Amino acid sequence: MVKTQKALNAAASNGFANPAIAVEGDLRIAEAKLLGLLDSREGLIAEICHYLIDGRGKRLRPLFVLLVYRAVGGGDANARDAIDAAVALELIHSATLLHDDIIDAGALRRGKPSAYARFGLGPTLVAGDYLFSRAFQLCGRFDEKLVNIAAGACIELTEGEVMEGRFHHNATVSLEDYIAVIDRKTASLFSAGGKVASEIAGTKPPVANAMANLGIAVGRAFQMIDDLLDVTGPEQKIGKPVGSDLRAGIPSLPVVIGVERDPELKRLFQDGITADGPEFKRALDILRGRRILAEARTMAAAQIDRARTILEKLPPSIYRDSLAMIIDDQVDREV
Repeated sequence: MVKTQKALNAAASNGFANPAIAVEGDLRIAEAKLLGLLDSREGLIAEICHYLIDGRGKRLRPLFVLLVYRAVGGGDANARDAIDAAVALELIHSATLLHDDIIDAGALRRGKPSAYARFGLGPTLVAGDYLFSRAFQLCGRFDEKLVNIAAGACIELTEGEVMEGRFHHNATVSLEDYIAVIDRKTASLFSAGGKVASEIAGTKPPVANAMANLGIAVGRAFQMIDDLLDVTGPEQKIGKPVGSDLRAGIPSLPVVIGVERDPELKRLFQDGITADGPEFKRALDILRGRRILAEARTMAAAQIDRARTILEKLPPSIYRDSLAMIIDDQVDREV
């Protein structure tokens, strides 16, 4: 721990704070285990899984799990369990990315052709199923309570996907509908991660529930900022074409706010927008209006403030400070 604190202090003194430093040893073990679980006796499955995951992504969910585990007092004795839980959640998340690209016919993922675009529907679907199976193979040794938390998150993910589909090009979608969708599709995994990490650390129920709520706030903020970036770009930053959600008829946060405020955008969204046509440019201009973006930023800021408030109830530690960095990074990501 002394070495970790020195590394964190040195990074901060150089003007660069990396929250992963606090749990870098645990993360290394998690990364090695994650990559090992992508291998399969069928080469195509392994190729697709490695194509998506190798060296890609922020590993934000495993980092969140491991930091929460340490921040609530988890020690080395149960660290292996926390690492396995972190890996399982990343496998589940990765599986949903493969399935999402199939559902949305997504051509790009993380700045390169999506697995769906490169390998086709069938192989990508099977690879997603493979990742789900690997996740629960890893969770199999946990007690029933922890498995149920992970399974519950998966149930929410599937329900959120169908719920979002119901609102494609649906101009009646409300902010309440939007929150319900992102709670299921994005926040559920963060919430499950916070709760599982706390349970493994042996905390009392109020702490575990607080960490589940922290996950909801972090997950909501993450998705809201993602939605803002989809409108504001640039493409190099978000790894996909600007306005992808708008093209697909997905009710992102700026879209939901916009269709409630602007009759023209409501009509355009409901009629469907041709990619890169004049309707698309006009709709994007409306979404980039000051009032819509300001309201979306205010909503994201409220979730970030909620996360900070929950975090302040934990005892001071480098792990709590690192969780605060993750929260603050959401603001920097959008700016």
